[in-house]
Amino acid sequence: MGNRLSKIYTRTGDDGSTGLADGNRIAKNAQRVEAMGTADELNCHIGLLIETLDQDDELIESLRRIQHHLFDLGGEFAIPGSRVIGDDHIQWLEETLDRHNEHLPPLKNFVLPGGTPAAAQCHLARAVCRRAERVVVALGHEDSINTASRHYLNRLSDLLFVIARVLARRGDGEEILWEQKKSGL
Repeated sequence: MGNRLSKIYTRTGDDGSTGLADGNRIAKNAQRVEAMGTADELNCHIGLLIETLDQDDELIESLRRIQHHLFDLGGEFAIPGSRVIGDDHIQWLEETLDRHNEHLPPLKNFVLPGGTPAAAQCHLARAVCRRAERVVVALGHEDSINTASRHYLNRLSDLLFVIARVLARRGDGEEILWEQKKSGL
């Protein structure tokens, strides 16, 4: 990156616009900026999740790789027409998901967020990932996008759900299952 960010404030966004990586300026509330921001927010939640884990946790390597993917995804949104996320990213998510899911019991109930602090944080990341996917779908209705990016977010939310299940069951922990009779209906 060099000296590219030697000065953090530029005042160019004071008018409510922001610059894309291709040099164009768009409104800060544009769907493309929302997609970039939600990918960044998701990356932050995954970073917080990592910080809840022991330093030698086997999940950290995969979660860090996802953080790099999300940074690339944000860059892809910052350069309209670019393609960074591809089928290889999706395949890696699916393989990682399958590896973690194979040791979990089949679901018979819905799972509530919680169980352990790490599992709860992972569920929060999953929910933000679902929002990122909705934002990208909306962006795709108004502009051309790389559909692999949308597929990536869909798979990532599935993986985060599975990781949350793994985290909730660690040690003496257990998943919190939804029970209709407890909802007061």
